[in-house]
Amino acid sequence: MKFIDEATVNIYAGDGGNGIASFRREKYEPMGGPNGGDGGNGGSIYFESDENINTLIDFRFVKNYRAKRGENGRSSECYGARGEDLVLKVPVGTVISERQTEETIADFKLHGQKILVAKGGKGGLGNVHFKSSINRTPRQCTQGDAGEEFEIYLELKVLADVGLLGMPNAGKSSLIRSISAAKPKVADYPFTTLQPNLGVVKIDMQRSFVVADIPGLIEGAADGHGLGHQFLRHLSRTKLLLHILDIAPYDDSIDPVLEAKAIIKELGKYSENIANKERWLVLNKIDLINDIDSVRNAILKKLDWTGKVFCISAINGKGCKELTYEIMKHIELKKNNYEKI
Repeated sequence: MKFIDEATVNIYAGDGGNGIASFRREKYEPMGGPNGGDGGNGGSIYFESDENINTLIDFRFVKNYRAKRGENGRSSECYGARGEDLVLKVPVGTVISERQTEETIADFKLHGQKILVAKGGKGGLGNVHFKSSINRTPRQCTQGDAGEEFEIYLELKVLADVGLLGMPNAGKSSLIRSISAAKPKVADYPFTTLQPNLGVVKIDMQRSFVVADIPGLIEGAADGHGLGHQFLRHLSRTKLLLHILDIAPYDDSIDPVLEAKAIIKELGKYSENIANKERWLVLNKIDLINDIDSVRNAILKKLDWTGKVFCISAINGKGCKELTYEIMKHIELKKNNYEKI
């Protein structure tokens, strides 16, 4: 199934039914008085998160969604039936915003969340409400209110603890294959990853975390170049970023340091929030390097790097287990600090 992580749709809540003006007319009560019923309320539109859905593809094919209108009132003080609500399912991680104002309407972070997005119109009043001692035969009734309608933008941001950053062919897919059960495509050419991949890394029976592999970035990604800019949003919810750096590029003209600086620049251009997230440097493909220490020290000096650094080989798993243990410790520490606040 094609991965779709954004869509724009129109939603229309149901209008309220109209109230009516009617009078009781029976054999022995020809002047029975008003008995017009109210119109029913229009149906509302709800969105509900479902962990069994992982894409917004359904919203690419259907652009307009309408809830049922409330029925009109009837005589004998019969109220119109309420319009049926419309419940639309979205993946966990979906953010819904109003298209014009960009105001966030709903943010689904948990399975089973159900949020009202467009409220149905209120039903009109029948003439039975307007009778009084000085108005015995009211002929007034009111129309039902219109339901709310919006053009909304749905954006899916995957829920992952750790996000992988890096240029195409840096080894992100190989790493996620090595540390989790996910099996993204791996090949010896750039842009093998065309959509985000999620993998669950299991440390033991009770401890695990989720890692997200997004398509590789290139210089100019924040301005729309390449593929990665479409998926940078998926890094916004992560607790930690792993910057994967290929220290044994296939072409001698490629400088890993310049690639790392280009990634850092693109993050800052795209989102200050993502750029300020904690980021660890992961030097990949150490199996192809003879003098690892000298290469490592040279890269760190040129980058003026002071954060955490790990040297791994994603293809054979060297150093990967130590990396996952450190990530788990970091996530647990963050969680404990948050709970103490």
